[in-house]
Amino acid sequence: MASPELTSPRSSRVAAARRLTRRSFRGKERRFIAEGPQAVREAAAHGGRTLVELFATPEAAERHADVVAGARAAGAAFHLASDEAVESICQTVTPQGIVGVCRFIDSPFERILEARPRLVAVLAHVRDPGNAGTVLRCADAAGADAVVLTDASVDLYNPKAVRASVGSLFHLPVAVGVPVEDAVAGLRDAGVRVLAADGAGERDLDAELDDGMLARPTAWVFGNEAWGLAEETRALADEVVRVPIHGKAESLNLATAAAVCLYASARAQRAS
Repeated sequence: MASPELTSPRSSRVAAARRLTRRSFRGKERRFIAEGPQAVREAAAHGGRTLVELFATPEAAERHADVVAGARAAGAAFHLASDEAVESICQTVTPQGIVGVCRFIDSPFERILEARPRLVAVLAHVRDPGNAGTVLRCADAAGADAVVLTDASVDLYNPKAVRASVGSLFHLPVAVGVPVEDAVAGLRDAGVRVLAADGAGERDLDAELDDGMLARPTAWVFGNEAWGLAEETRALADEVVRVPIHGKAESLNLATAAAVCLYASARAQRAS
């Protein structure tokens, strides 16, 4: 097994990567951290030289030789590093020994609209990075065409959000920093029906399905984890829709509600 070339967390390359755990440096460099073999594998496959650098411990490089080969084929610089060096870059309690530096990959909102999307998730004032990444993963799994993070939402490139997406960040277009009013107006102009997901909605998801409304191009707007959607945001939507609670649960968390709504739309669209 080869010896690591970077052995100290104070190495200039390691220190430069570690700075990307801070939002100000991510914005300045327009680069972010992707931890773990799955995220790095997807970054390498994304194309456009998205993956810039790869750091791996000798043990991780041997265990994930396919990921290292893919990174090198994608033109990324590869560094064997000590456990201590790699752990200083990672944000997880138990790092997997492999971490990549990637270029920003968010898409202009206008480009998403030009593609005439049929299913979109809009995150309005979503502040928890784990939730944002999980909703992105749900949208990817449901076959959504895009995700939009409004200007009041968490940073897409927060390391926790990237980890929670489990590689889905690299699978579908994501627009960031879009005012919610502009997001709704743009989607509606593109022929997309806008639904606000809210537990207080007068309309429920079952009724939307039964009436065939979800077969139409649809954008779901999901709100803040603690207080849901603001009244002014609900007022922008074509309908405010609740997920019916058939048991005794008080409510559903954000990611679960998003999965239910997105899969309901996906099924209706595919059936049509």
